[in-house]
Amino acid sequence: MSVPWWRNPIIVLGLCTLVSLISYGTRQSFGLFLVPISDALAGGRVEPFSFAVALQTVVIGLSVPFVSMAADKWLGPIRMLMIGGALYTVGMILLAHSTSTLHLTLSVGALSGIAASGCGLPMLLSVVGRVAPEKHRSLWLGVCSAGGTGGQMFLVPLNGYLLDRMGWSDAVLVLAAIIFAIVPMAFISGRIGKERLDQSKDSQTLGQALAEARAHRSYWLLCMGFFTCGFQVQFVVTHIPKYLQDMGTGAALGAHAIALIGLFNMIGTAIAGKLGGQFQKKNLLALLYTGRSLVILAFFLAPVSQMSVYIFASCIGLLWLATVPLTAGLVSGFFGPRYMATLYSIAFLSHQVGGFLSVWLAGRLRDASGSYDTWWWVIIAAGFFAALVHYPIDERPVARLAEQR
Repeated sequence: MSVPWWRNPIIVLGLCTLVSLISYGTRQSFGLFLVPISDALAGGRVEPFSFAVALQTVVIGLSVPFVSMAADKWLGPIRMLMIGGALYTVGMILLAHSTSTLHLTLSVGALSGIAASGCGLPMLLSVVGRVAPEKHRSLWLGVCSAGGTGGQMFLVPLNGYLLDRMGWSDAVLVLAAIIFAIVPMAFISGRIGKERLDQSKDSQTLGQALAEARAHRSYWLLCMGFFTCGFQVQFVVTHIPKYLQDMGTGAALGAHAIALIGLFNMIGTAIAGKLGGQFQKKNLLALLYTGRSLVILAFFLAPVSQMSVYIFASCIGLLWLATVPLTAGLVSGFFGPRYMATLYSIAFLSHQVGGFLSVWLAGRLRDASGSYDTWWWVIIAAGFFAALVHYPIDERPVARLAEQR
């Protein structure tokens, strides 16, 4: 019997990609609010807002394994996506009414961090990984991941437009209304992919899956490499507007750069997902991290101009989160898609810890020295380290999966 068009799993892919666009695009927009919120609530100091965004990054990382476990064991990923979208909306409304740096920390850092863990890529990739045909899984994961940074292309310019025409608090309220759209889209995805998302037919327990991952050396190497991904991208997307302002080009150019990164990442991430089905993912990841560091090095050493910023944003965009479908694909390849939300979320935790350290320490360094120069060298070196740790990875599935296949 043919499946009705409205039950086609590709619709789930489209909806999850839109949710990814909203959820990730929101986080990548915070750099635009750095200057107006710092001026309004912290007397121009950037560290309080940097800390709030950094705290959100680490809260996402710390909470996402537990949120994913709850989804895998009890609630299911669809209910968790709906809860996350609703809480994220509340967090943005509270941010819009913040009057102190404490409110800023609680709304952006704590509540929104927990909410984003419920409607971010680990949960979305879990849904897509289960509904995708096995031969196209890597490509579908790439498309969903590309949608995330597509949010940079659409939401970042939109927020820049709003900030030019209204106060930052009103712009945040508009953003909250957009975020709430996650709830109905998640509900529709659950109705369409109900049979494929049924978790009752799987025999392996969550405890068995965690024990299997704990003993897997290549999985831990993958987590180490993913730390560097967050370490690099979160610094760039949060601090590039301020860096460009320091260099005399104006913070507005940073909004254009972030949007351009999102545009080219949509291309790069989809290509990475496609290539991940044809070549060894670990080698592609090593090349990506090496390429990132070389692009950052060239940008840092070259004179800063509008053209150099656009070239940098285009090149780094192709490599931006192309790591995500490859990393998620390796996790699924190692252990299968059943507990992908939980196992990918542990790798994602290392990504978020890297982002937290980079965003926060870069803010402290900027306030103390008046310059980001030292931190550019740190993230360049980190990329070469990540490339090295991927080469020993063994891509073969665990014995349990090999026997089933």
